[in-house]
Amino acid sequence: MGRIPEETIEMIIAAADIVDVVGSYFPLKRAGSLFKANCPFHNEDTPSFTVNPAWQSFKCFGCGESGGAIGFVMKHENIPFVDAAKKLASRFGVTVIEEASSPEDDRKRRSISRLKELNNLTARFYHHLLMKSPDAQHARDYMKSRGFTAETAKKWLIGWAPKNSNVYLGHIREQKYNGREIVNAGLGGMKDQNNPRAGLYHKFWDQLMFPIHNQMGDVVGFSGRILRADDKRGKYINTSDTILFNKSKLLFALHHAIKPMGKEKFALICEGQLDAIALHEAGVENAIAPLGTAFTKEHARLLKRYTDHITLCYDGDSAGLAAADKAFAQLAAAGLTVRLVHLPDGDDPDTYLKTHGVEKFRELIAGAKEFFEAKLNKELPDINISSPTDRATLLKSLAGLVASMSDTLLRDATIQSLAIRLRLGADEFRQLVFEEKQNAERLNKRLDRRDKKQEAAAQADAVQPSLMDHTIAYLCHLSLASAEVSDDLNEQLESLDEVLRVTAGGELLRTILARRPSPSPAARQAFLLTLPEADQLALERTFTTDLPVDPRKAAEEASNLLLASHFQKKESTLRAQLADPHLPADQLIPLLQEVKDLQEFLRNLDSRFIR
Repeated sequence: MGRIPEETIEMIIAAADIVDVVGSYFPLKRAGSLFKANCPFHNEDTPSFTVNPAWQSFKCFGCGESGGAIGFVMKHENIPFVDAAKKLASRFGVTVIEEASSPEDDRKRRSISRLKELNNLTARFYHHLLMKSPDAQHARDYMKSRGFTAETAKKWLIGWAPKNSNVYLGHIREQKYNGREIVNAGLGGMKDQNNPRAGLYHKFWDQLMFPIHNQMGDVVGFSGRILRADDKRGKYINTSDTILFNKSKLLFALHHAIKPMGKEKFALICEGQLDAIALHEAGVENAIAPLGTAFTKEHARLLKRYTDHITLCYDGDSAGLAAADKAFAQLAAAGLTVRLVHLPDGDDPDTYLKTHGVEKFRELIAGAKEFFEAKLNKELPDINISSPTDRATLLKSLAGLVASMSDTLLRDATIQSLAIRLRLGADEFRQLVFEEKQNAERLNKRLDRRDKKQEAAAQADAVQPSLMDHTIAYLCHLSLASAEVSDDLNEQLESLDEVLRVTAGGELLRTILARRPSPSPAARQAFLLTLPEADQLALERTFTTDLPVDPRKAAEEASNLLLASHFQKKESTLRAQLADPHLPADQLIPLLQEVKDLQEFLRNLDSRFIR
């Protein structure tokens, strides 16, 4: 894979207005000349995420994330630069012709690409075994018992992992993949960490295999379901965490459900992969499922990219009720509205479809109630509300869930509604919610302290912004925004040379003046993407500064300030040398002359800016 030329990047950025790009993921509200929203990269109640159309950039003043249109897509969809650029190019009709890139970039891309290819190859191999191998008959029988056809297996690339690890490992090695790649893909591991010669084991065996795709449609991992009653492993086993796979950030069937979610205006969350497949096969294509794990805040943030409305369709047993509560807490914290459907006891979406048909299921979903109404309708008949213990347990549970809601107006309306239904004083229930919120915040602070320690350790290796003198940063900002300033400073380079050599950020300013990128937002962003990441981060910080009415005058004043500060320090250093009683006589006259020249320079500094 090659690199995309800077000229093409500029064309993509010019075509892809950042307000349109960001606004296609979530609503933006105009705030003067800017646009604002709650940051998609961290939870917050007050919007600190700002989009600047003039600079074609975004900046969050809460978590510090910043960049342009391509950078936003990279961060929001967790995809590489080239993929993000191509995605915008395709959307806005820009043709991309790639050039050769650096060996290091090529190596990294090839590594990730090979892991994706290995996952895809593995999925096809498992699928072939399911469809053709005599040893997979029991897996085919299981599929048939669930009402899934060969066409279903083909559409979802469902497969079967062989019992004998050597069958899989031998096939993969024939395709020129090595042991390290198998381990890095989470598909196996070393039998003995201290003895490489002991060989590898295959993570999956005798399981029905469901490929897991990211939202771009790439196979990034697998979820394997056991098939035999005497198998003591967990019901589902997932790929180990890899650079591609993290089950807390992936949702099964999301790549199929994104467009239907937009059409239906909501996402339907069920508990398992088989339920999601059954719903899609019946035409309910906005269905998704977590990967056999609790619903996480990362899942909620991922879904918020595509919809603001969620309907939970969990099993009607106690485990389903508990899972629905946990999912609500994460979804409500992310600002999503949640409705709830409780299936009849003993049913899951798959069995309900088989018994009642898809139209009855659609009616059930259409009649989904607001979360708390549905929860109480289901649970109150089995609770002795007159029992102080049962009542206290219920209220504490409800208060904890209400406390998780990030929308303060909706939270207060929910408190009022629940107080009326449960015949409570609203103030009494509000106090209970407040106490639960405080408890949650104390817990979150402890978790945050732990996470910050871990983040601090990780950030020790993370890229930090280049050091930049404040005045140099301002001159960089003006040079990128005004061709006239860039021209003026280029004429002044000889007098600025000494200062730029010894001041933090001086070489970066020199690079800007040498390259002279066009002041258009697209050219500016394209130029930034050619710089080292540390320099990009440093310059992005300057884009929050408003452009002055007269950029040339502002640049003149800033450069004079830079020169004055530098030569005043130099004059002070020379005066200190002159005060040395041991100064050799032959050095006295040259130092006095140099001080005199500096004083003359500083007196005339106001007129030294060349036009």
